Amino acid sequence: MKIAIGNDHAGTAYKFEIIKHLEAKGFEITNYGTNTNDSVDYPDFVHPVAKDVVNTTANFGILICGSANGVAMTANKYQHIRAGICWTNEITQLIRQHNNANIICIPARYTAIPQAIQMVDTFLNTPFEGGRHQNRIDKMSVSC
Repeated sequence: MKIAIGNDHAGTAYKFEIIKHLEAKGFEITNYGTNTNDSVDYPDFVHPVAKDVVNTTANFGILICGSANGVAMTANKYQHIRAGICWTNEITQLIRQHNNANIICIPARYTAIPQAIQMVDTFLNTPFEGGRHQNRIDKMSVSC
């Protein structure tokens, strides 16, 4: 499975731990995030992750910033992206089961690294339930 990951300066340590964890499990990771703690603009790292997911170059995406709001807002500008902010394992499970989320957004300032890794595992291992939830997803995209 291929995963695209991106982060700003608040998520650098998280990203490296998540990559190490996923590579040990055999996942192929494309790193679009910054590798330092120097201040950067998060959209620069969100766009390539979202594009990989839209173009199916990656099966899923992981985005990390301080609150996860900025990365989620940016990713959700793309049609067919469903990026959800997760701060608990239960929310992570629900964004996959009910929303068929294809990008998890992790708030580094409000989660611990072990918690983030657990959420990533839950995200990647939870199937979409379909059914009535698919009807709702079909109503999400807007064209003006």
